[in-house]
Amino acid sequence: MVLVGHIKNGAIILDNPVSLPDGAAVEVHVIPAPPAPSVVADEGPSLLDRLRPIVGQVEDLPADASFNIDHYLYGHPKR
Repeated sequence: MVLVGHIKNGAIILDNPVSLPDGAAVEVHVIPAPPAPSVVADEGPSLLDRLRPIVGQVEDLPADASFNIDHYLYGHPKR
């Protein structure tokens, strides 16, 4: 029987409760956490750097354009 759980405050907490008799022998295998993704030092230009030539080019947008973008693009009700 394989039971799955996690550690909370130093105790093993089973994800699905099961009734085990007192004194039952158990064996615990620790599964190492996956390594954190490595950060590449130079990933190239940021999105802002790539879009900088067009930033600020659109004129006469409504003041609430960013908040009601779905209204202006698709006709959804304004928020």
